[in-house]
Amino acid sequence: MGSVDGKVALITGGGNGIGAELARRLHAKGAKLILTDLDEHALADVAARLGGDRVLTVTADVRDLASMQAAADAGVERFGGIDVVVANAGIAVFGSVRNVDPAAFKTLLDVNALGVFHTVRAALPSVIDRRGYILVVSSFAAYAPVAGAASYNLAKAGVEHFANALRLEVAQSGVDVGSAHMSWIDTAMVREGKAELSAFRDMVDGLPGPLSTTTSVQACGAAFVKGIEARKRQIFCPGWVGVFRWLRPLLTTRLVQNLVLDGLAERVALMDAESAALGRSMSARVQQLEER
Repeated sequence: MGSVDGKVALITGGGNGIGAELARRLHAKGAKLILTDLDEHALADVAARLGGDRVLTVTADVRDLASMQAAADAGVERFGGIDVVVANAGIAVFGSVRNVDPAAFKTLLDVNALGVFHTVRAALPSVIDRRGYILVVSSFAAYAPVAGAASYNLAKAGVEHFANALRLEVAQSGVDVGSAHMSWIDTAMVREGKAELSAFRDMVDGLPGPLSTTTSVQACGAAFVKGIEARKRQIFCPGWVGVFRWLRPLLTTRLVQNLVLDGLAERVALMDAESAALGRSMSARVQQLEER
């Protein structure tokens, strides 16, 4: 793709975190933006900071195909088409399979997995017409299982393979598809998890070496822009995450399982107990958005 100057990018989850940072960086390079989020106030703040007439914000729920279709159609009407899609919207849910709130588990799949499909489906005709690029935001969790976050693993592994299948389907149309895989990024999702659940905080902080490091949103945004411009198949942030793409078969072996089992049952039990005490399996911010 090269320069994004003049290109039109649709970004879900554009009201905060990675989505907002990516919007800022693409806008600075001359891109036109269609930003969606469930949080209309956050979207308005991002639009106000960016300014100008190259930003269209649409309050939309990625769980609803009609809502995403309306957002994509509004973007095409405003800017003439869509060149780049970044399916970024996502939430986290905590708790073991035995104890997690089933409704929260379903909500995560609806947002993190079905939301990707709805986003891509809505924009795909225009992206094909413009021989564009689609970036599906997956995670390091697609490679490494995390006890107490099975719903997140399920969604992120699923959308990675969704991207792989989509790439085959649209290759002859001149469309490129990538997946993004990040470790801990300094987003509200990670900060809230650490603040509300000591079990989650201790798990992250207790990981060896770089595995415990939290990367800035700015570094993640820079990696995304570079990947979009190069139409990359995979984007890794930090770069070491890419190593685990190749190590993935080893991470579910009995040997590795035995290495991580020490103290794991106690940490998962504590996570369940803390979630039960909070009365929810998702963060307060996400819960509030759900209740609007």
